[in-house]
Amino acid sequence: MPEFIYLDHAALSPIDARVAAAMTPWQTARFGNPSALYRAGREAAEAVETAREAVASALNCRPAEIVFTSGGSESVNAALKGIAFAQQFARLGNHLVVSAVEHHAALHTCQYLDRFGFETEYVGVDRAGRVDPQAVAAAVRDDTVLVSVMLANNETGTIQPIAEIAAALRERGRAIGRHIPLHSDAVQAPRWLSVDVEALGVDALSLSAHKFGGPTGAGALYLRRGVPFLAQQTGGGQERQRRAGTEHVAGIVGLGAAIGLAEVERAQNVRHARALSEQLIAGVQARFPGAVFNGDPEARLPNIVNFAFPSADGEQLVLELDARGVAASSGAACASVSWEPSHVLLAMGLPIEQATAAVRFSLGPETSAAEIERLLAVLPEAVAAASGIAVS
Repeated sequence: MPEFIYLDHAALSPIDARVAAAMTPWQTARFGNPSALYRAGREAAEAVETAREAVASALNCRPAEIVFTSGGSESVNAALKGIAFAQQFARLGNHLVVSAVEHHAALHTCQYLDRFGFETEYVGVDRAGRVDPQAVAAAVRDDTVLVSVMLANNETGTIQPIAEIAAALRERGRAIGRHIPLHSDAVQAPRWLSVDVEALGVDALSLSAHKFGGPTGAGALYLRRGVPFLAQQTGGGQERQRRAGTEHVAGIVGLGAAIGLAEVERAQNVRHARALSEQLIAGVQARFPGAVFNGDPEARLPNIVNFAFPSADGEQLVLELDARGVAASSGAACASVSWEPSHVLLAMGLPIEQATAAVRFSLGPETSAAEIERLLAVLPEAVAAASGIAVS
C-alpha cells in the first residue's frame, strides 16, 4: 500500500494533538451539565465561557456575541434563517443577496427561505471567482434584509473583498435609510486569515472547528449586538436564548483551543503553505502546460490549489490519486456523494468540460515538501488513467 498523503484539509483538517489533549478531560473524567448548579456543572459552564472568550478574542468582539453551534453548516443556516425571519417578522422586507459561489450551506438555505416568501438574488463573479463590491451594493433593494458573501471560497481559495463590500453596503444603506446586515461564511479562514469582525465590517460570521485543527461537531456564530435574530433551535435557554440544547463541552473546549492556536501560529502556517502551494503550482504547470489554474492567483488562501486537467474526469482523477496514496477532492467535499459539476467553477465561467476536470488540493500545517514531490511524481500517471489513456 503506498504511503498516504492527505491533501484535503479544506474538507477536514486533522485534529491538533494539543487540542485533543485539552478536550480529553471533558470526554472522560470531567462531566456535568453547564446549566446545573452543582460544582461539576459550574466547572463545565466555566470551561464553555473560557472557550467563548478565546473565540471572541480571535474575532475582536464581545463574548456575548458568540453563539456555539454544531459546525459551519448550522452556523450558516442559523445566521441566514435567523436574521431573515427576524427582518421579515418586522416587515422590513424579504429580499436576500448572496454571491453565486457560496457554499451549499448558504445556497440551499436560500432555496429553503424562498419557500417562505423570500426572494434571493445571486451576484456573479469574475474569472478569478471574485465578487465586485459595487455589484453587491447595486443588488440591494429597499426590501433587502440580508447580504451573505463568504470570506474565502472552499473550492478555489479565492478571498472576497469583505471589508469593501461592507463599506459599499453602508453607503447603500444610508441611501435607503437603514442598515443592511452582512453575513460572511468564514469557515475556511481562521488558520490563514484574520477574522477580526470589526476590520471586516460584518454583522454575522460563521466558523467550524474542524477546518483549523479542532474537532468535528463544534462551530460558532458571531452575531453583532443589536442584529435582529430569531433562534432556529428552541427548547432551552442555552446560548442566551439563541440556540437551545445542552452544550457540547468537549467540542467547545476544543474549538476554543484550536482558534487560539490558529491566531498564534497563523504567520508560520501561511509561510509554510504558501511555499508548498507555489511548489505544487510550478510542478503542475511544468508537467501539464494545458492545465488550467482556477481561482485568484494573488487574493487566495495559501493552502488551496485548484487545477482543471483537460481531458481528465475530475472524479475519476480523485479515485486514481487515491489508488496511489493521495487524498484530494473534486469540488466541494460535502457534495461528493452526489457528484455534479462545481457550481463555483461554472459561475466563474469555466466551460463544463473544464469544470468536470477540476481537482482541489488543500494543504495543512502537517503537509511536507516531500509529499508535494510525491504527488507530482504520481500525478502524470493518474491524469493519464483518468483521461482514458492506457497506463503501462
